[in-house]
Amino acid sequence: MTRLGESVARATTLLSADLSADTTVQELLQETGARRYLDLTDLPAKEQAELIAARTVEVLPGVEKLAERIEERRAAGRGLHIKLGIDPTATDVHLGHAVPLIVLSRFQRLGHDVTLIIGDFTAKIGDPSGRTAERPPLTDDDIARNLATYREQVRPFFDFEKVSFRQNSEWLAPYTFPELLALLSQVPASQLLQREDFRNRLAAGSGLTMTELLYPVAQGLDSVALACDVELGGSDQLLNLQMGRKLMELRGQQPQLVVTMPLIEGTDGTGAKMSKSKGNYVGLSAPADDVFGKIMSVPDRLMEPYLKAWTEWTDEEIALVLGRVTDRSLHPMDLKKILAGEVVAALYGLDAAMAARAGFTAQFSKKSFADVESLPVVDVAAHGAETVAAVLTKVLEFTPSASAARRLAKQNALRLVVEGADGQRTMVLAEAESVRPLAEVLAEKLAGAPGTAYLKAGRKLAQLDGRQDV
Repeated sequence: MTRLGESVARATTLLSADLSADTTVQELLQETGARRYLDLTDLPAKEQAELIAARTVEVLPGVEKLAERIEERRAAGRGLHIKLGIDPTATDVHLGHAVPLIVLSRFQRLGHDVTLIIGDFTAKIGDPSGRTAERPPLTDDDIARNLATYREQVRPFFDFEKVSFRQNSEWLAPYTFPELLALLSQVPASQLLQREDFRNRLAAGSGLTMTELLYPVAQGLDSVALACDVELGGSDQLLNLQMGRKLMELRGQQPQLVVTMPLIEGTDGTGAKMSKSKGNYVGLSAPADDVFGKIMSVPDRLMEPYLKAWTEWTDEEIALVLGRVTDRSLHPMDLKKILAGEVVAALYGLDAAMAARAGFTAQFSKKSFADVESLPVVDVAAHGAETVAAVLTKVLEFTPSASAARRLAKQNALRLVVEGADGQRTMVLAEAESVRPLAEVLAEKLAGAPGTAYLKAGRKLAQLDGRQDV
């Protein structure tokens, strides 16, 4: 039996036990977490290809071709050369960005070589994939600033000691105009213009610059320079990745295989891609309790894609907890706690994951908010003239700034809750209400609603002066 097979056997026993019990969950997290460092070189080429394909959207020209390439390289005494390009366009990284790094980690542990391309040259163009408007180009200072924290944030999911770093300015900056013209004479314009996002922008009368049009060519030249076996990228980058295959063919090289990764849906369940601009993300630098709580708030239907994206669970294990193998399925709340624990354990360690689990249970698994101990209390008589955002920031210190409080409201994470004899009633506060005086909002929202009032900001909770019959 392979090392992965042994781990799956142990985990399967735990998955059949009581997964609402902390001790069982801790053992499970320890077992599955250890897989992030498990040597997988004992897997045959076919199983290696299947293990990679299980977490991808497509492997082109096919999974069997990936297995054949692995066998070819093994016969030559080396592993595959895998490439992932990174355009340093932001300083903060979220769990959506971690997905290709997790698959790259699998490639590493399967015995293959990984090169990360720092797109210092292409970042000045900006990848237009999926965009509806031009993206402002980055300066050298922007790129340096954004790169400063990237490596530290994604380190929990990837071994940077076993990777090569290259900057694509090495080969793109010296590229001459005659060389570019000679290359472009062999690239059909129709291939560059077939992108749906380009067609939509042109149909809407929006701008489309030549630099954006040439971005796939620049990315393809990265593959030519490195003579890659495999390139990873998001499913929205498929045409860019296929350009790499075409340019390698034109240069007489063996074309790379293309592995596309899923675009992770955001935590709000609207179907939108996870992104900082939409506020539907889990930041890799967020505190452990916040990471745990954010994952606990996601819709149940996201458990399967999130388990596949962020853990080392096998498809069989996921099917088991979802009730597809037996009649016994795991309660969604228990499954979310396990997933949240997996992510926190990867970022901060097993002890932090179990502490976050205990903290969440203590605060949010009570039947009533009245059972929660040591809640902060807001004296509405003293602070009612202040805005809701100011109360959250200055009085409760729930948010670092008023703008952060407004962002919570935009994410539907700012709420008033009234708890009475007939249970709880929750009212979502809009962004406009977050900048109005607290007393004014209470009078409007809670008029005639008997019970105790609470202000809930994300996972944080405060009682509003303990009044009855609000």
